[in-house]
Amino acid sequence: MVSLLSCTLFLAQAAATPPPTSTAKPEIVTAPVVKQQKLTVNGKTLDYTTTTGMMPLFNPQTKEHEADIFFIAYTLNGVQNKAKRRLTFSFNGGPGSASVWLHLGALGPKRVKMNDDGSLPPAPYQLVPNEGTWLDDTDLVFIDPVGTGYSRATKPDLGKKFWGVKGDMESVAEFVRMYLTRYERWSSPLFIVGESYGTTRAANIAGYLTNQGIALNGVMLVSTILNFQTARFQRGNDLPYILFLPTYTATAWYHKRLPADLQKDLRKTLKEVEAWAIGGYQEALAKGDKLQGAERKAVLDKLARYTGLDTKYLDQTELRINIMEFIRQLRRDENVNVGRLDSRLTGSGERAFTPGVDADPSMSAIMPPYTAAFNDYARTELGYKNDQQYYVLGGGIGRWDWGTDNGFADVTESLRSAFAKNPHMKLYIGSGYYDLATPYFAADYTMNHMGLPKEAWKNIKSYEYEAGHMYYIHLDSLKQFKKDVTTFLTWAAPLN
Repeated sequence: MVSLLSCTLFLAQAAATPPPTSTAKPEIVTAPVVKQQKLTVNGKTLDYTTTTGMMPLFNPQTKEHEADIFFIAYTLNGVQNKAKRRLTFSFNGGPGSASVWLHLGALGPKRVKMNDDGSLPPAPYQLVPNEGTWLDDTDLVFIDPVGTGYSRATKPDLGKKFWGVKGDMESVAEFVRMYLTRYERWSSPLFIVGESYGTTRAANIAGYLTNQGIALNGVMLVSTILNFQTARFQRGNDLPYILFLPTYTATAWYHKRLPADLQKDLRKTLKEVEAWAIGGYQEALAKGDKLQGAERKAVLDKLARYTGLDTKYLDQTELRINIMEFIRQLRRDENVNVGRLDSRLTGSGERAFTPGVDADPSMSAIMPPYTAAFNDYARTELGYKNDQQYYVLGGGIGRWDWGTDNGFADVTESLRSAFAKNPHMKLYIGSGYYDLATPYFAADYTMNHMGLPKEAWKNIKSYEYEAGHMYYIHLDSLKQFKKDVTTFLTWAAPLN
């Protein structure tokens, strides 16, 4: 078991971290900081207001002040009729991640400047105008769940109430209700966008909010995971080995490790591998020790063909490729590791034979720029002064309650219920071909096993990008993401 499922998806080590033990009350800025801002992108000037502050959460029974959720809102100026202005709530995942990734990577008016391919630029890091901002299409509210960013429980022993699938969902849903009330946005077309574990939260919230009388026009899932059985590499669970295979192939294709005929056309190759993954490969794994002789050799040869890995190594793994092993094995001959969040990116590996990797090179590419850029931006441009540590990814949460004994959290029923209760709701699903944290084929598999009625499929749009988990750090994918989202928002909530 590894410590990170994605840049926003904490697993074993992070989930097992004991909760913070400080008894000091957090320094809370009670009045939001409001600033007037201006941005010119693509020849268009946007005048907007930033509102940065805390939203208090109260226990509905005891009325006790239990937590404060940090948020940053961007609202376009000059809007007279709020029913004609979309509103989108955004968060990342972890659990344990702040909203900084979507905020400063894709949606907000400023973005972290990365190299065009998404790799790490030299320090010092900088923010630049975001030509892909969503602000021309929708107002934006970025939410840091309790234990992330500056958000804190008011007492250390209250934190565990929010650190679980259910408590986290309920607290963020309460934030949405409070924001709609305090800022008088109940008449606005409403959207939610989440990334990674944020998609788990978004799907869960979609059904829950409907029961609270809040109907969403659309839900946007960026790098989706709704059923954790699809990503837990545990003995007796073969699903991840099957569903990660096409992304292994895409990665090997990118690094030119496939046979010549498979290198010609990525999408054609992936279609071939997808069919075998849920066909011959799934059947072979199901046979277990009964897979012998020529039949086993044929499966080994095909698996080697589709992954770029050696048949002897694959035989030793019993045909089951663990994600962390793949990251190390694909280019072990060069002592190079490929990234997990984005397998296009690489880093130096250990010369010695090691079973896994100490660090994800794609994580190493994003942590310093986003951390530095946010801390500077919050104080200098947003005017929000807070001396507490801004928990970008981890450090602020304790053990996570997955709601199950085996960790296979599954929120697909909540999303299915949301469609049943709100047949007008639209769904965006975005995936990167090189995402080895929440693979696109696992998202497809999950959606295809939700039991949705046929009419619901007309409300779902899926998009793929030639990048990784945070596909928007790749400049070409960011541009395509913006085009796709504008089309989706207009379809889900036309304003004319």
